[in-house]
Amino acid sequence: MKKLIAIVFTLSVLVGCKSKQAAVATEEAAGDSKSAKEIIAGHYKNPKNFETLHINASAKYKDKKQSQSVSAEIRIKKDETILVSIKFLGITMAKAIITPKRVSYYEKINNTYFDGNYAALSKWLGTDLDYNKVQNMLLGEALDDLTKGNYKASVEADKYKLIGKESGGTIKEFLFEGANYLLKDQIITQNGQEPRSLHIEYPAHNTYQPAILPAQIKIEAEQKDKVNINIEYTTVKFDEKLTFPYDVPEGFEQIFIE
Repeated sequence: MKKLIAIVFTLSVLVGCKSKQAAVATEEAAGDSKSAKEIIAGHYKNPKNFETLHINASAKYKDKKQSQSVSAEIRIKKDETILVSIKFLGITMAKAIITPKRVSYYEKINNTYFDGNYAALSKWLGTDLDYNKVQNMLLGEALDDLTKGNYKASVEADKYKLIGKESGGTIKEFLFEGANYLLKDQIITQNGQEPRSLHIEYPAHNTYQPAILPAQIKIEAEQKDKVNINIEYTTVKFDEKLTFPYDVPEGFEQIFIE
């Protein structure tokens, strides 16, 4: 069951018709390093001028025991609601509704559902979550609000790099290309009694009139076991009139997370 939930929350990643897209040309970081303030300002300068976003995607999940390919539909009302539907062979196998205060999902393998808050779900999945982090990941932005952190800037592997250290042994790294300061990698490493790491890579981006979005997202999460998820956006539409239908099927058993 965690496999489907992991896909939901890592997916958990226009104007009335399909918008024309074009691959974004990237550049290597200049030889002279930029300040952290310059890099952060450049990253947030990229436009996200839309109210709703409708994404169809393909996703591949792999762990040490198995691999699986599914399709996903992602509906976003910016800063308010995300609806993710996971399908296998055209059949909806899992669905999640995500808001700033609530997380709810159901899955059909075990006919169970969860409805609760981020604190319990984060503890269960082994990674800290909130609405903004899920939305930012799907939009290709840094998980954290970079304007509120303290980071050291440098150039690494032809990319601008920000690195910050937090109490408890958490290290956060963000790497950007040189043309538009688009995020290419974000890496979070947590040490301690239960070490874990999360690496999110954005190999390519597409530019649309309202926004620049990832074309592909690669995720590697490790906590005891390693999980890889590869997401590719196949179609993207902006500012459609979207609905967010979500009802737990009758007879499903509610699960509670201690």
